[in-house]
Amino acid sequence: MNHAPAAAPLAADAAADAAAAEAGAPLVLELEPGEHWWGGTVKDAVQMPFGATSAYGVDLAVPRHDPAWDSAEDSSQAAPLLVSTHGRVVASPRPFAFRFAEGRLEVDGTDVAVLRGGSTLRDGFRAASARLFPPAGRTPARRLFAAPQYNTWIETPLVPSEESVLAYARRILDAGLEPGTIFIDDNWAPDFGTWHFDRGRFPDPRRLIATLADWGFDVMLWVVPFISPDSAAFRECERDGLLVRDADGRTAVRRWWNGFSALLDLSNPAAVDWFTRQLDALVEIGVAGFKFDAGDVRDYRADDRVAEPCEPVDMSEAWARLGLRYAHNEYRACWRMGGQPLGQRLRDKPPTWDDAGLGSLVPEMLAQGLLGHPYVCPDMVGGGEVGAMGAMGDRQAADQEFFVRYAQIAALSPMIQFSVNPARALDAEHLAAVKDALAVRAEHLPRILALVDEAAVTGEPVVRPMSYHEAGYESVTDQFFLGPDVLVAPVLERGATTRALQVPPGTWHAPDGTAHEGPATVEVPVGLTTLPRLTRAAAGTAPR
Repeated sequence: MNHAPAAAPLAADAAADAAAAEAGAPLVLELEPGEHWWGGTVKDAVQMPFGATSAYGVDLAVPRHDPAWDSAEDSSQAAPLLVSTHGRVVASPRPFAFRFAEGRLEVDGTDVAVLRGGSTLRDGFRAASARLFPPAGRTPARRLFAAPQYNTWIETPLVPSEESVLAYARRILDAGLEPGTIFIDDNWAPDFGTWHFDRGRFPDPRRLIATLADWGFDVMLWVVPFISPDSAAFRECERDGLLVRDADGRTAVRRWWNGFSALLDLSNPAAVDWFTRQLDALVEIGVAGFKFDAGDVRDYRADDRVAEPCEPVDMSEAWARLGLRYAHNEYRACWRMGGQPLGQRLRDKPPTWDDAGLGSLVPEMLAQGLLGHPYVCPDMVGGGEVGAMGAMGDRQAADQEFFVRYAQIAALSPMIQFSVNPARALDAEHLAAVKDALAVRAEHLPRILALVDEAAVTGEPVVRPMSYHEAGYESVTDQFFLGPDVLVAPVLERGATTRALQVPPGTWHAPDGTAHEGPATVEVPVGLTTLPRLTRAAAGTAPR
C-alpha cells in the first residue's frame, strides 16, 4: 500500500482576496485555466467536475421540489464544501448557494472561506480533511466491508416476517453465496417509533437472531426518526415535548414515503435518549446495528419550533450523529459529518443504464469520497427502487446483463449489498458471472480493507477520481482508482463487446498479464464476466 505524504496546511487563497465581494454580497472567484471542482451534493455528481464550461447552481439549504411528491427533493448527501483540481477549497460551517457559469464560481453564504491546500485535487482534499473534517481514527464495522450485505427490502417490501427473513437467508446460502450482514428493512416493528419486533410476525426475535448468527449472518434493523400518529409512542413523546412542532406551535405531522408521521426533535437530548434506549435494548438481544433511513433535510422546516435553535440541515446532521453509537450503521441521507465512521449507501437507484441508474454509480461514489465519506456503498445491486425492481424477480423480464454489470461495479467498491437474491433473478450463466465478480472482490479484499483502515487515519477516499492521482484526466468519471495503484473501468453499456480504458502514464498490467504503457487510450474486448482493471507495475503482482 502506498501511503500519502502528510497533508499540506490550508492557507487563505490570494485569489480570494482579490475577488472578495462587499459584505453581504456573493463571493465571485475566477476559475483558473484547467481548474475543475468537486463537491456540494452527491445527487448531482454526474455533472461533476464543474469547470469553465459548466452551467450549474444549487442552494444546499433549500430542498428542491419533486412534482411526484407533496414534498421536496433535497440533496440527500451533501456538505458545504468544494475542492478543486488546483488544490483550492471553498468551505463553510453553514450551507451556502453556489453557481458555476462563464468561467466563474459564485458563492453566497455566511462564513465562507476560500483556501488553498496545495496544487492538486489530492492536496486540496487532504488539507481540507485534516483541518475541516479530520478522520475519526475508526471505521464502521469491518464485517460491512469484509462480506456481502443483504437487504430484505426488494424481496419482502413492507411485510418482513421471521419466516420470510429466514427463507431469504436460506436461499442466499443455498445459492452458494457467502453470508454477511442481513438488513431487516421497513415494517419489522408494529409502528414507526415503537422500536421492538412486531410479535405477530416475529414471535421470537432472540431465536431469529441466534439462528441467523449460526448461519453466519449479523443482523441490522431499519429505523427512521418518525413517530406514527395515534400510537402510544406518539402520545408519550408529545407529552414529554420530544417532537418537532410547526410554526404555529402544533406537533408537526409531515408526509413521507410511508404516509404521515410526527418527527423526533433531535435537537433535544431527551428525545435522543428516548430513541437510543430502544435501540440499545435491541442490541442487548443480539442486533448488530441499524440502517438509519430518512433524516432528509426536506422533512424539516426553517420555522419549526425545536428545543435548540437550528436549521433543517442541523436535524439531518443530528440524525447522522446517532449512528456513531453503533459500528454497524448505514445512511442514505447525511449533512456534513465527513471523516466519521458512517457507512453511506447511495440513494435508491432505478434499474436503468442511464445517468439515473448505472451511469450514476461511479460519479456519485467519487463525489461521496470527496465530501469526506470513504465508506460508500453503490446502493443495492440492481437498484433499490422497489417499484422499478419488481421485474427482477422474473428471469424472463429481468435485465440480467444489467444486474451483472451493477454487481461488477459494487465488487470493487468499499461495500457490496444485494437485495434481490441473484439466484432468483438470474439464470445459470448470469449467476456465475455475479459469482465471478464476487471472486474478483475476494482477490482484492485485502487491498480494500487496507484502504478502509487507511481512510480512518488519512481521510482519503477508497475509490478516487482519475484526477486525484493523475493530472489531465479531470473529465474521466466512468472509471476510478481503487487506492493509487488499481484502475477500474467497469462496463457501462448494454451489449458492449469492447471498453475504452484511459491509461495513465507508466506501465499497467491487465488481469491476463498484458502490459499497457500510458498515457494511452486502449480498447479492450469484454465479455459478460469481464471487469476491466489494471494494476500499476510498481505496485507488485498483477491481479488475476
